[in-house]
Formats: sequence, structure tokens, C-alpha cells
Amino acid sequence: MRLNKFISHHGICSRRDADKMIDGGRVKINGKVQNTPYIVQDGDAVLVDDKIIQREMDLKIWAFYKPTGIITSHKDEHDRDTVFDQPAVKKIRHENGYIISVGRLDYNSEGLLLLTNSPDFAHEYEKPSSNLKRTYRVRVFGDINYKALDELKNGITIEGIHYKPIHIEYDVKKNDSKNTWMLVTLTEGKNREIRRILNYFDLQVNRLIRVAFGPYSLGDLKPGELKSLGSN
Repeated sequence: MRLNKFISHHGICSRRDADKMIDGGRVKINGKVQNTPYIVQDGDAVLVDDKIIQREMDLKIWAFYKPTGIITSHKDEHDRDTVFDQPAVKKIRHENGYIISVGRLDYNSEGLLLLTNSPDFAHEYEKPSSNLKRTYRVRVFGDINYKALDELKNGITIEGIHYKPIHIEYDVKKNDSKNTWMLVTLTEGKNREIRRILNYFDLQVNRLIRVAFGPYSLGDLKPGELKSLGSN
């Protein structure tokens, strides 16, 4: 495994920041500074700032309620607030080191965002072949064509992009003459997928809350709150 990937894989920092550490002479292999590309071998002792990287790492997962108005990124070129600027997330970063998100929620979306110290866990959950269910509570404005939306259970292609089957349930109790609440479940996470599909049916999404991702749920978390989902 390449040295920068090894460092990132063990939750120290991003691969880009690992490159900076290597270039800056902060990384040692078996006691010697390594500031050029290197393939880590079994038995190598890798140190960052003279602290050895433990090869075995406990997997840790957290559920965070991402509020609207922040982005899912470590840094933003427009200086907007990010998930990793939030007090609860800063606390676990201080206690556990480098933390990453599992996928993303866009700026105007809210709800369950999984955080982890394991790039492998994040990759497994993010890859399209995982087919993990993602469930959202969605409020839309517009006239509902129930028959047309029911056809989404067979998937749909919009502007050359194919979307896998989507299941929709309606919350009759919370609907009014202008807005409709629905529960949307899908198994992929294309960029702004729900907004694009519902807009295709002349429906404007004015609230989108992810409530479940795979076996994990939002529960009773409130915006900005975080809870541990355990470790092993």
C-alpha cells in the first residue's frame, strides 16, 4: 500500500494532507525520515510526528444530525460552515483524530449523516453495489400525480441518467392543501437524486430529511446533535 494511502487508511488525515506530511519530513519508516513515495511493507513501522501508527484500528461510527445551511466537507473555498466545524463533531475529532463522513448531504438537506474513523467502512457504504437503503422524509409543493410517481418503483431515466427503483409512501396526516409529506426510500445516492426526480414531476422539494441509512436511523436526534453507534 502506498504510504500516503496507508496514513489515510489508518485515520490520521486525508491522503492529500498525508502527502504534505511526507513532503515535510514528518513521516518515518523504521526510524528513518521518508519524504519520497514509498510502498509500505508488512513489518514496517510507520511513524507520524514520532508516533507509531497502530495497524489494528477499532472501527467507530457516529450518527450526526446535519442541519441545513452547512456543507459536508472538511474545508470550503467559500468559507461556509461545514459539518466538521460543528461543536459535537469537533469534540469527537479531538478525542479520536481524523474523522470522515459516509457520503454526503447537500447544503439544503438535513438529517442522518454517518461519521466514522474508517475509510474502509465509508467506502463499503458509499459504493453503488452496496444497495443499502436510504430513507428520507420529504416535503414537496405541487400537485401530486400518484399514478406517475408509483411508476418510480420500476426506476426511471431522466436526461440520460438512469435511477434505480424508488419507493414512496405518503403521510396523509401531515399533508395540507399546498404541501405533501412523503417517505422516500432508494438504494443509491446520486447527487441531488430526490430533488431532480421530483422536480421532473413538477414537484418542488422544500424540506428533505434523511432518517435512515442501511441499519442506522436518526432516532430522536435534533439538529447538531451526535451519538455513538458503537465500535468494534
